[in-house]
Amino acid sequence: MFNLGSMLNLGSTDPVVGKAHIIVKRSASELFHYIGDGLFENYPKWSPEVKELEQLTPGPVGLGTEGRQVRVDQGRRSESRFKIFAYEANTRVTLVGISDPFRCMYDLEDINSGESTKLTFTFELLELLMVMRPLEGLVRIAIKEGAERTVQNIKRLVEANASLRTPTR
Repeated sequence: MFNLGSMLNLGSTDPVVGKAHIIVKRSASELFHYIGDGLFENYPKWSPEVKELEQLTPGPVGLGTEGRQVRVDQGRRSESRFKIFAYEANTRVTLVGISDPFRCMYDLEDINSGESTKLTFTFELLELLMVMRPLEGLVRIAIKEGAERTVQNIKRLVEANASLRTPTR
């Protein structure tokens, strides 16, 4: 395939992906309630880079819900809009950028008869700005470290929250 970025030594145009997983001592339904149903309350807690977060569409969080976030990453401020692209109870929440090309997925796998859950977080930067391509290696490292931090933060917050209860659906 013809790749102008590679020919001009500007870096690849492949997505930049960071992926991490961790075992959380909570059921998949408790974790889904925290990550999915409580997205707009809890996201800034596990991702302190999020300085502003608002739900743009009315109603409970679910498939198609849109939001806006302001982040400060490595001193760089960015604002983006996103949409919930997948919202599968106790299994998956996927956010897709509307204004920026990103996707982040929270996949939950129930283990130990519901006593624990394997949480896998994947962040994909689907396109790098041309000005960032020479720094692609550093961007990849930052995204990988961010994915690791995300799962560790969620685990710490959820396991410390004794009042977290399985919601009734």
